[in-house]
Amino acid sequence: MKNAALIPIALLILLVGCGETPDAPTAAQPRPIQVQVVAASVQQWPSVYEATGTVRARTSATIAAKWMGYVRLVNVQVGDRVRQGQLLVSLDARDLDAGANRAAAARDEVGNAVPEADSAVASAKASLDLAQSTFRRMNELYEKKSISDQEFDEAQARRKAAQSAYEMARAQRAQLDARLAQAGQEVEAAQVARSYANIAAPFSGIVTSKSVEPGNLAAPGAPLLTIERDGYRLETSVEESKLASIRTGQAATVMLDGIEGAFSTRVSEIVPAVDTASRAYIVKLDLPSAPDLRSGLFGRARFQLGSRPVLAIPFAAVTEQGQLQSVLVEESGIARTRLITLGDKAKDQAEVLSGLAAGDKIIFPVPRGLSDGARIEVTP
Repeated sequence: MKNAALIPIALLILLVGCGETPDAPTAAQPRPIQVQVVAASVQQWPSVYEATGTVRARTSATIAAKWMGYVRLVNVQVGDRVRQGQLLVSLDARDLDAGANRAAAARDEVGNAVPEADSAVASAKASLDLAQSTFRRMNELYEKKSISDQEFDEAQARRKAAQSAYEMARAQRAQLDARLAQAGQEVEAAQVARSYANIAAPFSGIVTSKSVEPGNLAAPGAPLLTIERDGYRLETSVEESKLASIRTGQAATVMLDGIEGAFSTRVSEIVPAVDTASRAYIVKLDLPSAPDLRSGLFGRARFQLGSRPVLAIPFAAVTEQGQLQSVLVEESGIARTRLITLGDKAKDQAEVLSGLAAGDKIIFPVPRGLSDGARIEVTP
């Protein structure tokens, strides 16, 4: 009986054992991805200082009227190229013409009086010669007691009167010469003033601004046109602390907005006065000729000031997603993503400001499909 009671229990245990599921075989691990790595290294890079500025013409001129008058003609538009001496603006000069005509008439009037004055001088000289001859004869007779004192005094008086008349005629003739010279100067001044009615280009260049139209009243000194001569330079603001490292003739690289490429140039001038508001100096750099150069363009000038140590990696190893920059690094056989911050770039290298340390192993080149957490194997 006792053995019979144990039979159901054994059967129950057997059934339970038969219902258990056997262990599944372990899945095979994927093979590590073979990669190559480049160590982040400290390199000596040129220390570059960047200053911003504006392109200006080396030579520019603001064209204005010398005197007030109505504009009769404007021969140029903005963007036109002009040559030296070319007529730009013509003013109404009828008033000046009238003044010049009056001055010429006054000069002619004085000139017409010259022959009469010359005749008066010649007549006075003849009278003086006669009076002097008569006085000499009367003086001889007086010494011989042949004439009276009265006759001698009369001869002497006639000589003095003739002398005075001659001197007066000469003085009047000299005054006429002075009036004639003055009239000639007035004519010349009127002609010079008349010439200001036609405003010509002082040099060859391009018209960059125009604020006058026919019929406008031109006021003395009021800008009418602005002309710039070919040849430009970048005027940059350099911090007071950096000026000691910049000198005339120093090489620099200039980049301009809207113009591809960079210009190699040199410092042409340093203005020896500091702006009290910005504490900056104006440094000017001559620019080579280029068809798209215009004043007013924004530009950057880069000056090399020695060297500095930087942590550098290949720029092609960086992945950019929006404003985030990252690289994959090798950590104990695993690919890990590191967020980094980049600084300057030089050729195919990039400066790392944060996120990496010297010696970190950067995966480069990055195999297709490699992601964070993947097993990797570094190959030579």
